[in-house]
Amino acid sequence: MPTEETQSERLHAAVQLRRDGRGEEARSRMLELLAEFGESAKLLYELASTHDNLGLERQAVPYYVRSLESGLREPDRAEALLGLGSTYRVLGEYEQAEKVLRAAIAEYPEHRELHVFLAMVLHNRGKHAEAMELLLKEIADHSSHIGVQSYQKAIAFYADRLNEVWD
Repeated sequence: MPTEETQSERLHAAVQLRRDGRGEEARSRMLELLAEFGESAKLLYELASTHDNLGLERQAVPYYVRSLESGLREPDRAEALLGLGSTYRVLGEYEQAEKVLRAAIAEYPEHRELHVFLAMVLHNRGKHAEAMELLLKEIADHSSHIGVQSYQKAIAFYADRLNEVWD
């Protein structure tokens, strides 16, 4: 029977295949690991990511959900929440996407990429003002571009006042 280290090494090799653009081969190897060893949070997460990368978003969702329910830990947990929220968005499940991404932001407010993906969902849900506010705040607070930084205060000021008119 293979050791835990062997399982981990095999999973690492499969993830490397995905990174090298050999997604179908990675998926096949991960499914073999799943059949051989059963579910683990890490394997389920990597399967979700692999399905997502292959454009198999609907198949990725249950893997994301099970990985999170199985106690997936950092650094993968925040990425899995982003992946799940983003996947729900591209499937048109905007309400579910917003719920996942808002929960992720509550858990990981320092992960600024979550705010950007939430802004996309808010746009899809017709919440344009809130989406723009999020994006403008991200730009004002985190852009290193000299031109953006020279207008940082104005961008931040207008972020939640886009519809106001002054005389």
